[in-house]
Amino acid sequence: MTALERVQATLAGTHRDRLANQPLLMSFAVAYHGVPYWEYVSDYRVLVAAQLRAAEDFGVDVVTCCSDAWREASDLGAELTYYDHEPPGCTRPLLTERADLVKLQPVEPEAGPRMIDRILAVSDLADALRGQVEVDGWVEGPVSQATNLRGLTDFMLDTKDDPGFVDDLMDWVTDLEIAFARAQIRAGADVVGVGDAASSLLPPAFYEAHVLPRIQRLVAAIHDGGALVRLHVCGDTTHLLPYFADLHADIIEIDSLVDLAAARQRLGADVTLLGNLNPVAAVQDGSPDTIVEGLRACYEVTGPRYIVGAGCEIPAATPPQNLMALAEFARSVS
Repeated sequence: MTALERVQATLAGTHRDRLANQPLLMSFAVAYHGVPYWEYVSDYRVLVAAQLRAAEDFGVDVVTCCSDAWREASDLGAELTYYDHEPPGCTRPLLTERADLVKLQPVEPEAGPRMIDRILAVSDLADALRGQVEVDGWVEGPVSQATNLRGLTDFMLDTKDDPGFVDDLMDWVTDLEIAFARAQIRAGADVVGVGDAASSLLPPAFYEAHVLPRIQRLVAAIHDGGALVRLHVCGDTTHLLPYFADLHADIIEIDSLVDLAAARQRLGADVTLLGNLNPVAAVQDGSPDTIVEGLRACYEVTGPRYIVGAGCEIPAATPPQNLMALAEFARSVS
């Protein structure tokens, strides 16, 4: 059974040879490959080589083109600062005033230097793996991309002062993310990850009224394009779990701040969950034995529709034997 078939069987609830192993490798892949982070996010060939190496050496059933949250914003004109050991950051949001939204010009993904770099990474990974290992593209969710363009503080104030503007902004970015997702699917992505960490900061009523319809539209567009959806929302999302059930995402990553048993209860038995070991305390600072013990506890509360992983990305300083423990546990359970 190939890694991709293993994931597909998990989603379908049919027989598989073992659990799928899908830790999110960004900083770890960069450090393991021995390159500066700025190079990893700037040259798709470096990202491809690092992902293939990590997947091969650590028995990982996925390669990801997720590298940082700023590709789309950068191509729209945001100024970024690049670093050796961490993802880039934005020095100044593009939309310093609400009126700036009408001046914002959309960019076709294939015409944006950083978006096309990710598309090329997807294409090269798909060519190299030929359906044997899952290839994940990546886009930002409506809240995360809106906060990237507006700034987190101003966006949160906007949700109180001008929710109509927030709707307009999220509609604009959702259109952009749909176009970016479709381009990655055309390039060969099996799955498109949707990262929407900032949405964990929103109250349930606002999420239901303003965010849910936009992210449902994004998920539906990805499905219509022929790919699966992996939802990644960092933070304590306990209050949003009832709405996650209505997103129809195929894989939902559960942060370590969320009780996994509660997530299973809220989301139902037919949703595939991924996680949710604490990336630092359990994976980086633990031991292979404690990691296996923690994963066994995760599996016991989730049941068969479960994918091995942590609550967020694996830290760069994680000992190799600790990351390998995830693969060893996955191989021990069918």
